Amino acid sequence: MPDLIAQGEEPQQRWRRALPLDQDIVLGRSGRGWTVPWDTQVSRRHVRLRWDGQQLHVRREPDARNPVYLRGQEVELCSLQPGDHFVIGQTSFTLADQRVTLTTAAPPPVQQQSFSAQYLRQVPFHNPDRRIEVLSRLPEVISGAAGDYELFVRLVTMLLAGVPQARAAAVVAVANSPADAAEHFDEAHPVRILEGPLAEPAGEAATESVAVLHWDQRLAVGGDFQPSQGLIVEAVHARQSVLHVWRGADSPPADALGLNDECDWAFCTPVLGRACPGWGLYVAGRFGAERTPAPGSTDPTDLREDVKFAELVAAMLGALRHMRLLEHRHATLSQFFSPIVLETLAVEDPDVVLAPREAEVTVMFCDLQGFSRESERSAGNLLNLLDRVSTALGVMTRHIRSAGGVVGDFQGDAAMGFWGWPFTQPDTIEKTCRAALAIRAELEASGDFRAGIGIATGNAVAGKLGTTDQVKVTVFGPVVNLASRLESMTRRLNATILLDEATADRIRREAPREVARVRRLAKVRPFGLETPLLVSELLPPASVYPQLTDEHLACYESALDAFLLGDWSRAFELLHAIPADDRAKDFLTLQITRSNRTPPAGFDGVIGLESK
Repeated sequence: MPDLIAQGEEPQQRWRRALPLDQDIVLGRSGRGWTVPWDTQVSRRHVRLRWDGQQLHVRREPDARNPVYLRGQEVELCSLQPGDHFVIGQTSFTLADQRVTLTTAAPPPVQQQSFSAQYLRQVPFHNPDRRIEVLSRLPEVISGAAGDYELFVRLVTMLLAGVPQARAAAVVAVANSPADAAEHFDEAHPVRILEGPLAEPAGEAATESVAVLHWDQRLAVGGDFQPSQGLIVEAVHARQSVLHVWRGADSPPADALGLNDECDWAFCTPVLGRACPGWGLYVAGRFGAERTPAPGSTDPTDLREDVKFAELVAAMLGALRHMRLLEHRHATLSQFFSPIVLETLAVEDPDVVLAPREAEVTVMFCDLQGFSRESERSAGNLLNLLDRVSTALGVMTRHIRSAGGVVGDFQGDAAMGFWGWPFTQPDTIEKTCRAALAIRAELEASGDFRAGIGIATGNAVAGKLGTTDQVKVTVFGPVVNLASRLESMTRRLNATILLDEATADRIRREAPREVARVRRLAKVRPFGLETPLLVSELLPPASVYPQLTDEHLACYESALDAFLLGDWSRAFELLHAIPADDRAKDFLTLQITRSNRTPPAGFDGVIGLESK
């Protein structure tokens, strides 16, 4: 597979990129394509590239300021064969068709050395300014990379800049299979994967794959790249840098190495950490007569400073990649967990925190009302409906999370959240009230959707639940079904937020009345259940919802008490003392008027619901 090599005036102004097949690539000084930031004569979008498998087609973009040269002639459109190049400003772009071939049967090295990180820390840099200057750019290199492929391109460029005697450098990976080796790539960025039998340190044969994630060499056209498979695997398995020196093809057959010998060398430094699985930095070069020992050394094969430089790059890369991984996980988890839960996960073992366990939880089930009707009305514009539903669900999840809850599940136009896990907070019930009332207020203010909300409290199993194929952090148990049942009753009882008895009792005890108020609504037997359920309503405080005063709520509960005792005439009179726009009273009023204010024989105060 061919590569495009960009080379500016300075040696470090360079990159090599693999050309994907049949894909348009925009090349310029900035933007989302392939960038050449060092050349001011390159426009933001200068040329469009496309490799068809045989030729590289180059087309100048209409807004490009400066010309494109091919063989000294200005061109608007041209096609390149491997070995050809075009020029923009002070930068040449060469089409190189070079191959990567792992050396699987390399002769035994004449010198081999392993370097521990502790040993390399004691190795001084005799010319530290250049090394430090290159290393200082590493955080920017990592943070500025749009993806892993861009990161590999930048890392290889850094290795060549930091190891002047290197002829080639690469980012490699060892994995159990080609699929694992290429897991960081997408189809737009080809990866060279070479598979074969490798020997582990213990001598047991294993089949692994070595992937050359990206590579480059100092010369634009310098032949194929042949990294040592055995060296890569040895370093990655040993988890420390390993150096090999081989006698060059032109070197005399002597037992000892001399300053004038032609010797090939290469070392591989593993990148440790979960964020870089099996990664390594591979650097290769050649000794010759021009090679002089490092200051303070009499050994021409002394590459300790170069290995130390690669070790520092690998350590910083592993640490920064780990930080990015944690940031990504935090961003992902923040969609489900409140900040206080995330703080717990940051300091404790996630496997322990997320392990399923029984806990007393308060579950909130929120469902959009009128969704079916809106679906019929919006049949010709479903994308708009989806956007509106997503916005409404966003309101639910935002308030659940901001109130310390966990978003446990989505079911179409409904969301479920819960409190009391992974630990119980003293103000959990108050936070639940605040979340439910905030959802109600914001959705009513939007004028788009209204919500029905059911809240229940009880024991359940919470944590990471699911199957071997799919898991999610959620809650399981009868209390979840109860919260869902309560939500479905909101339409029958003409109330927005319904509570079970356990939740209502806790709110009365723990939540200040300036936060929320509760009134008992009815005693019902839900469809399909045998146990009666005393249902209450959660209401905003009087300062926020003045149309229902505390006196009105007391009057309603007196009416409910009379209803339960069978004194329906008294109950009817009390209900008519409540404002007419209080729709919740209609449920009891309807039951009374249907029987002409006379309870049926054997009435026990329970109203049976004929459907969900």
